[in-house]
Amino acid sequence: MASKPGERKLQILQTLATMLEAPRGEKVTTAALAARLDVSEAALYRHFASKAQMFEGLIEFIETTVFSLVNKIQSESEDGAAQAEQTVVMLLRFAEKNQGMTRVLIGDALVNEDERLQVRMNLFYDRLEATLRQSLRTAQMANAWHGDPSSDAAALFAFVMGRWQLYAKSGFKRLPQDGWEGQRKFLFS
Repeated sequence: MASKPGERKLQILQTLATMLEAPRGEKVTTAALAARLDVSEAALYRHFASKAQMFEGLIEFIETTVFSLVNKIQSESEDGAAQAEQTVVMLLRFAEKNQGMTRVLIGDALVNEDERLQVRMNLFYDRLEATLRQSLRTAQMANAWHGDPSSDAAALFAFVMGRWQLYAKSGFKRLPQDGWEGQRKFLFS
């Protein structure tokens, strides 16, 4: 039975993400990916022009998922401080549920790959920080935030990146949300 168009492409991306979950984070090769899928490398290239394009597929998944969740948070609450806090929690949870994607989020999986991939991730980081900044500005306008939205958003995003790093570098043992209640009081009070 032939698979539907796009199914094999999705299977390749899911397998790539699964391979990135390996705690030691070995470099993923197209040969290893093809072997895991029990196909030839040529079969991979029928769906993706390059390995970089495969990683772009993962980045697109991350962007689409994260920003649809951000939009949901923003549409459900007008409280800017609550939006910022919920966004931070969502980012921590996303990493926790998507170990392989965490290695993409921190750029670990992109080392030795096409530099445009890291450039794209940098744009993603900028968008996330801008989202946090806008939420904090909204809170400030409502007298619910008394810090500087720009520097505070940068600090919140740095916190998230740090938690992602610890998670990946610990072999996915130090969960991003470990200690969140105490950290939340420090970050949002």
